[in-house]
Amino acid sequence: MILSISGVVLLGIIVFLFSRKDGLKVSHALVCALFGFYLAGTALAPSIKAGGESLASLLGGIQF
Repeated sequence: MILSISGVVLLGIIVFLFSRKDGLKVSHALVCALFGFYLAGTALAPSIKAGGESLASLLGGIQF
């Protein structure tokens, strides 16, 4: 649960920065958000979640 909440917060911040600095319109951000909600309800959602968790564990294992 913590991973999904932090991922949502991170993506929200990125969309906000794009909309303010790079000219991403608010309507585009709303379309992206709606796409995410609809995508979460499809059969691809478990695969996408597993891929995200795999990527997070890979990035978490990197030591500098």
